[in-house]
Amino acid sequence: MTDTIFVPLNKLIRDPKNVRKTYNQAGIAALAASIKTDGLIQDPVVRKADKKDCFFVIAGGRRIAALKQLVENGELDAAAPVQCKLRSDENAEAVSLAENIMREAMTPAEELVAYGTLIESGLTIGQIAQRFATTETVVRKRLALARVSPALMALYDENKLDLSQLEAFTLTDDHEEQERVWNSLSPYSRSSREIRQALTGHGVPATDKRVRFIGGLDAFEAAGGAVKRDLFNEDSGFVLDSALLDQMVIEGLEKQALEIRAEGWSWVDVRPDFSYDDYGNYGRRYPQPVELSVEDQAELDQLSSDYDDLVELLNVGEGGEEDRQRLGQLEERIDELTAKRNAYEAQVLEVAGAVVILNNQGGIRVERGLVHPDMEKALRLPANDQTIKTPQTTAKPTKPVHSQALLEDLTAQKTAAMRAELVNNPAIALVAVVHALLLPVLYTYSRTQSALQISLHIEDLASYMSDAEGCKGLIELTALRELFGQQLPGDGADLFGWLSGRTQDQLLDLLAYAAAHAVNVVEKKHTDRSNGIAQGNELGRALNINIADWFTTTGDNYLSRINRQGIEQAVTEAKGEQKALAVKVASKKTEAVTIADRLLEGTNWIPAPLRIAPALVPVDHKVTTFENSNYTLPEAAE
Repeated sequence: MTDTIFVPLNKLIRDPKNVRKTYNQAGIAALAASIKTDGLIQDPVVRKADKKDCFFVIAGGRRIAALKQLVENGELDAAAPVQCKLRSDENAEAVSLAENIMREAMTPAEELVAYGTLIESGLTIGQIAQRFATTETVVRKRLALARVSPALMALYDENKLDLSQLEAFTLTDDHEEQERVWNSLSPYSRSSREIRQALTGHGVPATDKRVRFIGGLDAFEAAGGAVKRDLFNEDSGFVLDSALLDQMVIEGLEKQALEIRAEGWSWVDVRPDFSYDDYGNYGRRYPQPVELSVEDQAELDQLSSDYDDLVELLNVGEGGEEDRQRLGQLEERIDELTAKRNAYEAQVLEVAGAVVILNNQGGIRVERGLVHPDMEKALRLPANDQTIKTPQTTAKPTKPVHSQALLEDLTAQKTAAMRAELVNNPAIALVAVVHALLLPVLYTYSRTQSALQISLHIEDLASYMSDAEGCKGLIELTALRELFGQQLPGDGADLFGWLSGRTQDQLLDLLAYAAAHAVNVVEKKHTDRSNGIAQGNELGRALNINIADWFTTTGDNYLSRINRQGIEQAVTEAKGEQKALAVKVASKKTEAVTIADRLLEGTNWIPAPLRIAPALVPVDHKVTTFENSNYTLPEAAE
């Protein structure tokens, strides 16, 4: 039999027979906020304690903990009466267990819809947040979820749609559109990312470099553009007017172009996109070293001295904020003066131009010294045209002194002699090889300017990649192209003479740079290069390359593109079978990808096709060195 009694709060004691031993503090705080607003909805169940006038709480420990939280907050008296149900000592554990496991929670969809009902009843978002001890942002997110189509809510309750997918649908309140998108996507293409893309149509994500360049979604809205924000990702959202976005980007680039045009270039273009392969469409001219004026050099010397003094002051902790600001100003001015040490010659400015480019991070990059293809061809014609012009006469032209057969015979003899001599002159051979390899790498229309018939095939790697702009290897090659390009003469016709004046170490650096562009281990469906691809492992071992420094496995670039068994195997290899269980029990592939992405983070695990295969047979090597060089070549063991 159960009696209703009132017990002072400070006389209620946690029952050692209560089967629930732990409570979540955040949950207690939320329950306290609810009790403060709506009172104690369900009576605790108690039994008499050994101590006089005290009672054990068989069921309702969280409620009592929440009431005591209100006491600590000064919002309730410690002796406030609490209505309780009195039970006997018998079966206390069974009562406690039944109270904890027999209750059935609302479905997730019912809980979300209930938040919408509270708003309809007249409560504000702030009042709801206070009542349930949460933030207004959390309430707004739940209200957004409550506005998702009931049909999709039902799928969510049935675990046919996960929370990340439900969140994606909050980009629109149009139930018909939500359901249309869900039904139009294949079961294998319903990730939250793909749902967002389908809902925004031609929308441009906030992470796009163009959106970052103009200042983000707020700047686009300020310009009168429409956006769609994502409540569940503060850094996410979409620009809905791509034409206006492109216009704003061009206007921003044009402002920078005004400064570049003032430098005197024959032309200046603005380009939101300028890929690694676009360089091959232009000739290139580089700045030449120049002496600073006496005034500039004196200023640079003084600024450098001031800079060193400030750095020393800050390193010992004696400088203040003004000193740090001054240091930044010194750095800026030193960079300006240092830039004057390299300048483009007047004749270069007359034929070359510059491109103002939007880089991958949403900043500006300027490529100077570019020559249009047509201009590059025109500039090279005089150097390549060896025909002797003679006045036209009415005299009968003389026949050639040599027949074609004799000409071929003699020049073959010449070639044989040159080959024999080149064998005995490795220094010149090195120059000739570097010259032949650099021409197609750094000079447009210069492939035929070498006597050596060395063919360097450069595979377009970007065409095989889903995210070429994010490839660390291509980013590094772009930087190296700029580095090496600034050292070389602007005209390929001058390259051989320039190379002849370099040291052996410098030539070997250039040889490595050029030869690197010929490396190709791309595994195509049909190829006759299987042996060469296999040799790439030997080359990789010689380089001691760590592919994990160049590739980070993520959900986007790998996990979402393989089957679930592959995802599970990846996590097993990286973290072990126990961790892989989380992937195995995931209800959806999208969930498995998300879990695996998180588990692989920081492990340096890479897919098998990227790995450098180990050597099958150990090879002993002796080392032979070039004279006067730090470079070494392996020599076969005796």
